[in-house]
Amino acid sequence: MTPTNAFAPQPFQPAPFIKRSVIGASIALAVIAFFVFSVNTPKPEWGTFWMVKPLIITPLAGAAGGGATYLVSLLGTQNGWQKALAIVVSVVGYIIALWLGIVLGLNGTLWD
Repeated sequence: MTPTNAFAPQPFQPAPFIKRSVIGASIALAVIAFFVFSVNTPKPEWGTFWMVKPLIITPLAGAAGGGATYLVSLLGTQNGWQKALAIVVSVVGYIIALWLGIVLGLNGTLWD
């Protein structure tokens, strides 16, 4: 019987990282588009292109959160409670990243 190290890091693979980043950015884009496109009459002090900033910043934050979920999943081994903890940390981390992206994107416009 050979000893195994349960805490050995798994190798980083770019394809799943990019996939989770794209999924995170897509979810963030859908959420921010709901808020941005629901404004019928924007305030004149917001400027003509006021919706560009939230439509760029929020998906970037979502992509970062999605990528972070992959990195956290590398830490969670296949054991029951460690995998469950990694999933919970990933979801909470993504929600925080999405919230921060929404706040930064809507700062000065809808977030007043």
